[in-house]
Amino acid sequence: MIFKIEDVTVYFPYDNIYPEQYEYMVELKRALDAKGHCLLEMPTGTGKTIALLSLITSYRLSRPDSPIKLVYCTRTVHEMEKTLGELKILHDYQVRHLGAQAKILALGLSSRKNLCVNPKVLKAENRDSVDAACRKRTASWVRALAAENQNVELCDYFESYEKAADNALLPPGVYTLEDLREFGKNRGWCPYFLARHMVQFANVIVYSYQYLLDPKVAGIISKELQKETVVVFDEAHNIDNVCIEALSVSVRRVTLEGANRNLNKIRQEIDRFKASDAGRLRAEYNRLVEGLALRGDLSGTDQWLANPALPHDILKEAVPGNIRRAEHFVHVLRRLLQYLGGRLDTENVEKESPVSFVSSLNSQAGIEQKTLKFCYDRLHSLMMTLEITDTDEFLPIQTVCDFATLVGTYARGFSIIIEPYDERMPHIPDPILQLSCHDASLAIKPVFDRFQSVVITSGTLSPIDLYPRLLSFNPVVSRSFKMSMTRDCICPMVLTRGSDQLPVSTKFDMRSDPGVVRNYGKLLVEMVSVVPDGVVCFFVSYSYMDGIIATWNETGILKEITQQKLVFFETQDVVETTLALDNYRRACDCGRGAVFFSVARGKVAEGIDFDRHYGRLVVMFGVPFQYTLSKILLARLEYLRDTFQIKEGDFLTFDALRQAAQCVGRVIRSKADYGMMIFADKRYSRHDKRSKLPGWILSHLRDAHLNLSTDMAIHIAREFLRKMAQPYDKTGTMGRKTLLTQEDLEKMAETGVQDMVY
Repeated sequence: MIFKIEDVTVYFPYDNIYPEQYEYMVELKRALDAKGHCLLEMPTGTGKTIALLSLITSYRLSRPDSPIKLVYCTRTVHEMEKTLGELKILHDYQVRHLGAQAKILALGLSSRKNLCVNPKVLKAENRDSVDAACRKRTASWVRALAAENQNVELCDYFESYEKAADNALLPPGVYTLEDLREFGKNRGWCPYFLARHMVQFANVIVYSYQYLLDPKVAGIISKELQKETVVVFDEAHNIDNVCIEALSVSVRRVTLEGANRNLNKIRQEIDRFKASDAGRLRAEYNRLVEGLALRGDLSGTDQWLANPALPHDILKEAVPGNIRRAEHFVHVLRRLLQYLGGRLDTENVEKESPVSFVSSLNSQAGIEQKTLKFCYDRLHSLMMTLEITDTDEFLPIQTVCDFATLVGTYARGFSIIIEPYDERMPHIPDPILQLSCHDASLAIKPVFDRFQSVVITSGTLSPIDLYPRLLSFNPVVSRSFKMSMTRDCICPMVLTRGSDQLPVSTKFDMRSDPGVVRNYGKLLVEMVSVVPDGVVCFFVSYSYMDGIIATWNETGILKEITQQKLVFFETQDVVETTLALDNYRRACDCGRGAVFFSVARGKVAEGIDFDRHYGRLVVMFGVPFQYTLSKILLARLEYLRDTFQIKEGDFLTFDALRQAAQCVGRVIRSKADYGMMIFADKRYSRHDKRSKLPGWILSHLRDAHLNLSTDMAIHIAREFLRKMAQPYDKTGTMGRKTLLTQEDLEKMAETGVQDMVY
C-alpha cells in the first residue's frame, strides 16, 4: 500500500498496516524532521522492523537532494538476516512502483568467519583464528614476498578482488550474508573485503552493535560514514550493557603469561630485523617522532583494530621518547607486566580509581600516564613493522595494551577491581584484575555526536525515562506504544502462592525452601496437563535451574512432567542448546508437546522466538536480579547514584524487570498468535516492581490476576485456551480497527488518527 504522512509518500509492501505501525512512523518522521534522536518502545510482534525500514527508505526517496544513509544495528547474525529479508520484500515493492529511481544498495556486514569463502581459512575454529589465517594470506608484505617466492600461499579470492581494483563493485540490490558469499564465489572475489569496500557506497548497512559502539572496531569500519546518517539500534533494551562491555577489560594470570611469551617472540623478531633490515626500524622511529597519525594509508588487509580510546588530536602528537625505539617499548611493557603480576598477588579484594592506579604505577614501575595512552597504537605500529600476521597468538599482549591505553586515557567513569578468587568458589585461587567501565554514555557519546538521528527501539524500554539518564542524551521524541488487539490474546498472571497457600519466591532466604521448590514443580505439572504444545520456563540462573531440577527429579515431579511432555534444557554450550531447541521444535510439530527449561539473560532469552505452537505458555520463575554481591555491579551502582542520582534499588529493579519482560515477550510474535505469561513470584504483585513492566503487558494484566494461587491460575488458563479456540475477525470488530487498509488511512488523514484506532 502507498500512503502519505505529511509530505512523505510511504511505500509499505503489505495490503494492511497495524494502527501502532502507522503511529510509530509518524513519531519516527517527527524525529527525522527535527534531526534529533528518539526512543520508541513498540510491542513485540507488531512489525517494528518493516515500519522502520519503510519510513526511512521512503523519507530518503522524498528528499532526493539530501539523501540520508541508514545504518541498522542488530545484536545477532540471525536478526541481521531477518532484517535484510524484510528489506528485500520492501525494495522489490518500491522498484515495482517507482522503477530504477528506487534502486538502492543494501548489505549486511559481519566478521570474516561469516563472510569468508576460502575453505582453507574457514578450517580455523574460532573468529580470531579465521582473522589470523586471512591475514597470513592477504597482508601486503606476504603478497610482496609471494611475488618473489612461488611457495608462499595467497588467497585466490583476494587476489582476484585486488586485480579487479575499482571494478570490484556490487550492483544495486539487497544482499544478505549468503548473497554476498554467493556473489563472491561466482565472481571469484573476496566477499569480506568487497563488503567492507562497499560500505561507503551503500544506502543501507546492517551490522552488529559492536561496529559502532566498540571504538576498536568502529575506528576502522564506521569512520567513513557521513553526518546525514540515521542509526537504528534495534532490540536495544540492553544497550547500556553493550556500551559498558565495549570499554571493559579483564586481565588474569593466563593473560600475563601469554603476554610474556608474546614479548619474547617480539624481541626475537626485533633482533632478526636489526640484523637483516635495520632501516625499517629506523624509518618507524622517525615516523613516531612526527606522530602516530602519519602511519601512511594502510591497505585494508593490514588494518588492525583501531585505538580503543584516543581522540584524533592526540594521535597527531609525537609518541613519548621512552617508547619510540622498539626495544625500549618492549622493556616498558615488561615492567608493566611485572607490576600487574605483583598486583594480582593479593589476598583481599582491592578497588581503586584509574588516577590512583596510574600514580602508583608511575611510582613503582616508572611508567607515566602519557606513555600508557600510546601503548595500544605503539604495539600496532611495531607489529606492522615486524610484519606479524599471527594476530590471534598476540591477543594477550593486545589485551594488556588495551587496558593500559584505557586506564591512561579516562580519569572518571571507571574502576579497577582486583579479586583474588571468584566469590562463588572461594577455595580456588583465580586472581583477576578488571578495568570496569560504569558509564554507558562514554561508548555511545561519539555516535550521538556524529550522526544526525539515532533511533533506540525495542519491545522492552520501560521505564522509558531511565534510558536518557543512563546514556546522557536528550531525545526529541520518547514514546511507548500499546498493542491494538482484536481479541485479548495475551494473558499475563502473577502467581504469588501454591495450592497449599504457601508464598512462592526466589528471594535468597526462600529459594531453597522445600515448600517453594515443591509448589513451583506442582505448578508446572498442572500446567503441562492443561496447555497444549510448547511450554517455556525461565529461571533466574543456571545454578538455580540445576538445583531445582535435581530436587524435582528426586521427588518424582520431573517424571510427572515427562509423562505429559518431553523436556529439553538450555546449557552453556551453544551446540548442545541448538540441538535441544531443534528437538523441542520437532516435539511440538509432531504433537507430543515439550517443555524447554531456560535461563534469563541467556542466549535463548535474548534471541530465540517461541511463536505459535512453540510457546503457548511461558513461566518466569522468580525475579531475575543480577548477582548483587558482584564487586563490579556494586561499583557501578555507586557510580550511578553519585553521578546520575539513580538509586540502587531503582536500577536493580529496572534491570531485573526488563530481563523478565524480554523472557515472557518471546511467546508472542504476531497478533494472530496467543499465549499466557506467568510471573511466579510474590514480589511481582507489588506495585513498585510491576509498574516497571512494559505498557503493552500491563494493559492486559487484570487486577483479578495479580494474586493467584496455582489452582486459580489453572482455572484461568483453561478459560483462556477455550476462548482462543473460537473463530474471530482478524480486522477488528466493535468499532476497533486493528488492521487498516489504504481507504482507512485516507479517512484517518481527514478525521485524525485516534478515531479509527481506538
